[in-house]
Formats: sequence, structure tokens, C-alpha cells
Amino acid sequence: MGFQSPSIGSWYFDREDQQVFEVVALDEQQGTIEVQYLDGAIGEFDLETWPQLPLVPAAAPEDSEAAYELSQEDRWNDDEVMVPDSWNNPLNDIEPDLFPGYDD
Repeated sequence: MGFQSPSIGSWYFDREDQQVFEVVALDEQQGTIEVQYLDGAIGEFDLETWPQLPLVPAAAPEDSEAAYELSQEDRWNDDEVMVPDSWNNPLNDIEPDLFPGYDD
């Protein structure tokens, strides 16, 4: 039992191949659906054959980013805002009166 409209970020279990994958891209112009399996392999399905595939919705695995080979230390932390002190210093916007190597 396939699904008429796959959505990016959705996880499915292929009962025929016994594999879980995530939909990572939809190309309606070319009529393709790109998927990524847990081992990192990329696959592609036709939009026309999608409804006939033996798929069932699946929950994202606990380590769904394992295919990207990111360790806990490598993950981007959006909670930390990095603003150097020099960005907020108004003196950085003032141009000097004299430029090196130039005299009036």
C-alpha cells in the first residue's frame, strides 16, 4: 500500500526490502522521489510507481542522523548565539581621517 503524496522528512518502511528510509527530495518536473536509507545510501522512486510500493509509515529511528556520520560533538547547536564584541562597537564604523601612505 503506497501513498499518493510523499512529503519531505517523512519516514517509511519498505516491506519488500525490509528497510527504513526518509524522503529527502521531491522533483515534480522529473517525476522522482529521492530517499535516503539508514546506511546513507540514496535511492530514487518514480512518482508514478510510488502508490504501488509496499510501504507503511514509520517513525524516525532514534539515531536518524547516523547516515550523515555526525557525532554528538559535530552537531550544530542553534541555541548558542555567537556575536563577537566588535560587531556591536560603534567605533568600528568610524573611518580614520588619515590613510596610511596618503598625505594632503
